[in-house]
Amino acid sequence: MQDFIKIHSGDNVAVALKPLASGTTVTVNDQAVTLVSDIPQGHKFALTDIAEGASVMKYGCAIGIAKEPILKGSWIHTHNLKTGLGDLLTYSYNKQETAPTPAEERFFHGYRRTDGKVGVRNEIWIIPTVGCVNNVAQAIERQAKSLISGTVEDVVAFPHPYGCSQMGDDQEHSGRFNQSSQRRRCPRSRPWMRKQQHYGIKTLYRRIR
Repeated sequence: MQDFIKIHSGDNVAVALKPLASGTTVTVNDQAVTLVSDIPQGHKFALTDIAEGASVMKYGCAIGIAKEPILKGSWIHTHNLKTGLGDLLTYSYNKQETAPTPAEERFFHGYRRTDGKVGVRNEIWIIPTVGCVNNVAQAIERQAKSLISGTVEDVVAFPHPYGCSQMGDDQEHSGRFNQSSQRRRCPRSRPWMRKQQHYGIKTLYRRIR
């Protein structure tokens, strides 16, 4: 495991990834740095001499100002570092855009929807509004599987124990959860899906009576 990390090429500090003892020599970008104090894990140490009033750089940005001269290899913490914020705050941000590295094109088996988006599967999902009809939903699933054809890949029921005997906020939460499950699991689902589900359950119920 690496003992330290220099986060940005413009930093004048590095961060210890484990406790480092005084006298330890580390090599940062082909430059030897001998620690002149113990560095606790997760703390900063200077990669070069930093003058009093100079900026301490981390992540490529000034994170504070040296309160005193800081020797190369020294521990940097609140005892020798202060904020750069004053009564008047001046701040500038120079955005540096980095073009992404060209990558090989990749493809997957899917289909394009009418709205331009893509999907990876085309299934009919049966999501009961209440747990009382789980058996009915699963019966619909079993019967419907024999009718699968064309672009429909599967028919799946999602039984759950909620809905029945629930009241108030508890019932509302279950309803919202079922609705969000439809949106997350099946982006193509629409309000008609719930109506069709209700119709299918009623039809099958009449048959088995």
